[in-house]
Formats: sequence, structure tokens, C-alpha cells
Amino acid sequence: MLLLAFDTATPAVTAAVHDGTTVLAETFQVDARRHGELLLPAVDQVLRTAGVDKHRLTGIAVGVGPGPYTGLRVGLVTAAALGHALGLPVYGVCTLDAIAHQARTEGLTGPFTVATDARRKEVYWASYDASGARVEGPAVDRPAELSPEQRSVGAGALLYPETFPGAHAPEHVSAGALADFAATELAAGRELLPCVPLYLRRPDAQVPVGYKAVLPA
Repeated sequence: MLLLAFDTATPAVTAAVHDGTTVLAETFQVDARRHGELLLPAVDQVLRTAGVDKHRLTGIAVGVGPGPYTGLRVGLVTAAALGHALGLPVYGVCTLDAIAHQARTEGLTGPFTVATDARRKEVYWASYDASGARVEGPAVDRPAELSPEQRSVGAGALLYPETFPGAHAPEHVSAGALADFAATELAAGRELLPCVPLYLRRPDAQVPVGYKAVLPA
């Protein structure tokens, strides 16, 4: 197994190469407005650092969100294009699951909630049991409407401490954790998600209602 993994569902642009056992190379940069500009150089960097030719890859793992429309589609379109060009399977991973996996590997115990910033004063969230398995979500809600577990991680949890007291890192997803989660699931014979975005709500930009046509019919 030799996986290329990346995620653009959060403000972080992150990529990694994983050999089925460990992360060979990883890059991570937080810039919510430059996903399209930063992703391919990040992919090239981790491949060069790991000393892996792209033709040796056995698969691509990509975060499918939930996340904002514009950033999320950068990663998904890139994964689909690379998978098609290289003849590789593309595996989707819920971004919240990857953050939960990282939190568990960094020592978090017991049930917990992962929450990322969904803007509009909302969070994308999911809850996990003591084994790290997702038991609720993903969903998008206002923090005041939630009753999360006592332990919580993610940028959304850190942004709303009144709802998520004691929230801590990881703040954003790590491609290394996403790759490790995907490798673990594949090795166990479990299916991952398709390369389809988890938007959970309509995009911010919408066609105006009731506008007047400026051209003759």
C-alpha cells in the first residue's frame, strides 16, 4: 500500500504519503483562501520528500468534508483528476473522522465530539464513542443547539468555548492522520466513502430570486 492523501475541507491545506504502516512525508499550511493555489505544490512536495514516484502509488485518499463548498471541491476535483490520470482508486474519508482518529492517536480517551467551523455561527460536528467509532453525525448546527460530550476537539469547538468547555487540539485535519485512518480501514477490509462531497447545506452563493432579465426574450 502506498497512499497519497490530502484534505481541503478546513482552512488547512494538508497532504501526506503513507506506506500502509507509517507516514513517509507530510505538509500542512493554514490559509483558507488559497486551497487551489497551494494543494498541487503540497502534493508535489510530499512525493519528493518521500522519494515516491506518482506512478508507484496504489491509491488516493481525500477528505470529503463536511466543509465549505469552495475549498472542499478543490480537493475532490484534484483527487478525481489524479485518480483518473494515474488509474488509481480514490477513497473518500469524512474529515471529522480523520480529526477524531488523530485525537485518539494523540491520547484522547473516552467519548468525545469533533467540531469544525462551518461559518454562519454554525459548526460541522460528529460524536464518537470510547473506541473512536462515530455514533452521531456528521451534521451542521448552531453550537447553542448542541449538548456535546465533555471532551471535544477541533476549530469549531475552540471557537465556541461556552458550548465546548475545555476544547483542545487538533484544531484542523492532518493529512497524515487521514492517510493513517484510510490505511487502517482498508487493511481491515472496510469500505471507505466515495469521492463525493459532504456539503450538508446549500452553498453561500445562490442565484437571486425574482431578478429582472436585461436581454429581450
